[in-house]
Amino acid sequence: MNEPVVVFSTSSDIEASIVIALLDSHGIQAFRASGDVNVILPMAVNPLGGQIRVVVPENEAEEARRVIASHREDVGARVVRLRDEFDGLQARIEYRFKDRGLLEHALTHKSRSAEDASGGVADNESLEFLGDAVLGLVVADTLFRQYPNYNEGQKSKVKAAVVSTQSLARRAEAIQLGDHLILGRGEEKTGGRFKQALLADAYEALIAAIYLDGGLEAATVFLRRELKEAIDAGSAQTFAPDYKSTLQERVQALGHPLPEYRLSGAEGPDHRKTFTIEVVVNGEVLGSATGRAKKEAEQDAARQALAKLETS
Repeated sequence: MNEPVVVFSTSSDIEASIVIALLDSHGIQAFRASGDVNVILPMAVNPLGGQIRVVVPENEAEEARRVIASHREDVGARVVRLRDEFDGLQARIEYRFKDRGLLEHALTHKSRSAEDASGGVADNESLEFLGDAVLGLVVADTLFRQYPNYNEGQKSKVKAAVVSTQSLARRAEAIQLGDHLILGRGEEKTGGRFKQALLADAYEALIAAIYLDGGLEAATVFLRRELKEAIDAGSAQTFAPDYKSTLQERVQALGHPLPEYRLSGAEGPDHRKTFTIEVVVNGEVLGSATGRAKKEAEQDAARQALAKLETS
């Protein structure tokens, strides 16, 4: 009887996939098995991190072992596991994971987990959520220390630029993160490795993986090195006066209700329209301004209102 035989074991879903693809390229039919090797499933993955066994028919076991052995790395007299497909990435981020499964998890897109029949492959969305929080904390702390003279609004503008999707996607491209994403077939076909939003999300998941593996210190070292250029660029930003915020603070100090901005007129064709905005404080129009953008007109109207309050 041609019983299934285990020829390779690993805790890594991606490594099991590599071995199966390798054997398939040599004409050897291979499957994954979890627990009883006689129970063979197409995508059997242990969600608790147990061993995934690669099995082949008994009559092909010897050839399968030979193929696998020929693709291992030799270190002295010792034979080690298949080449770590994340070695290059870990070198580029200057961090080596103690728990390599965390890195694999961070790189697994929901399109890949959706194709898993066993439900054992977890996507990186929860890590993305955590990474966003860690990113926000580290960037806010860095800006607080680096720009002590910036007010809250100025620091918020710098932070928004540093953590934007475009900024994170550029960092992901710099470390070639897209090359290592674990995608479903559909996402692969539609160019998922190059999508800005997907790269930015994976970058946040990577931050979370580093945080979980090495703690906040490791995540902070990584982010301050990665985002240094973007954070340093904050010193070159010029900030227009925020008259609206200043007016709000002033009228509150005087015991008045908050300013009200209302559109009093709009002129011109759609592509060259101008807007007139009035600012009303305690029932009185204190300023009126016209601009190509409503926000621009609101700022100018607020400036006029402040000047009027100063002279009253």
